[in-house]
Amino acid sequence: MFKVKTLNHISPSCKEIMTPDSYEIADDMANPDAIFVRATDMHNYEFNPALRCIARAGIGVNSIPLKRCSEAGIVVFNTPGGNANAVKELFLFALSMASRDLMGGMRWIYNYDNPDLPVEVAMEKIKKQFAGPEYYRKTLGVIGTGNVGSLVANIALDLGMKVYAYDPYLSVNAAWRVSRHVQRVENLDTLLKNCDYITIHTPLTDETRNMINAERISKMKDGVRIINYARGEVVDQDAIIDALHSGKVARFVADFPTARLCKEPNAILTPHLGGTTIEAEANCALMAAEEMDDYLRNGNIKNSVNMPDISMDRSGIARICIIHRNLPGMLTTLLPIFAKDQVNIENMTNKSRGEYAYSVFDINTAVDETVVNELQTIEGVLRVRVIH
Repeated sequence: MFKVKTLNHISPSCKEIMTPDSYEIADDMANPDAIFVRATDMHNYEFNPALRCIARAGIGVNSIPLKRCSEAGIVVFNTPGGNANAVKELFLFALSMASRDLMGGMRWIYNYDNPDLPVEVAMEKIKKQFAGPEYYRKTLGVIGTGNVGSLVANIALDLGMKVYAYDPYLSVNAAWRVSRHVQRVENLDTLLKNCDYITIHTPLTDETRNMINAERISKMKDGVRIINYARGEVVDQDAIIDALHSGKVARFVADFPTARLCKEPNAILTPHLGGTTIEAEANCALMAAEEMDDYLRNGNIKNSVNMPDISMDRSGIARICIIHRNLPGMLTTLLPIFAKDQVNIENMTNKSRGEYAYSVFDINTAVDETVVNELQTIEGVLRVRVIH
């Protein structure tokens, strides 16, 4: 029986995989084998020794201490694409809000209080102040064309927009999803200077933090309209506020409100609703459950953000999984221990990712505790696990 702790509400769809006969799932649990998380900040979370993996039911993992997890031999998963359609649909709202002052118009309606002049008469006299451009035949720049950005680029074409796309890390799979009518650019500056609307769909990394800053905004068209459904920190807050004040940026639509941005009349803010649909939450929970289940039962890793992906069919009578540092000669250090203790390896695989590596051995002889202890004492080995 595996024990799974939930730090946030998780869609019951996860129970399609994590059935009661094999899993205990609760929000109050000591020494869990795995943790489900959506939005809780885990940087000060104390990991119990039995914790093997953490699954983020969503894409962003900046709330999880990845380095500390890696050093403890804890695999961290996310669910790329699980909420992509939900974010794409919210993008349609953002595009309209970035164009016309719909928010201002709605505020005027709900605050209207003149018994001498009916609202339906008064509105015809003032509605022009809420006008804005159509996005039909305008140019949209999509920064990042992964699971969400590719959908956004394609749907913008359907809306009659010309689309530029920039993604220096575009994978082959992602490239297949983007329409051939999207104009890919090799240089971000080319996108910035040519687009009427710019939408951001990148992960938050050291490279993308404050990617939209004063220098880059200065290269954009006057009156540009910017949409940020990536992460709040990819846009420099000081720079965007200054640009809103000067009119360089006509409107800024984002899913990441701050106290300062809330005071800006031309900032349209939603409370992190990008992946908040019933379907997206169910998709992400199911996807996370599948990832955790395959890792806990079989040692396979898919969609990890801190360890290499590995999938190997089971063979033999047991599987030994070793998380270790990516050091030269590590396999030549591990293998003699198997030979010395007469452990017969039927199949094996090894992959690395940055500083860390993962080795999986299927064996057809019984595993003695002595073997596990010897493996664990090797310098650079972070975790050893035996799966029967």
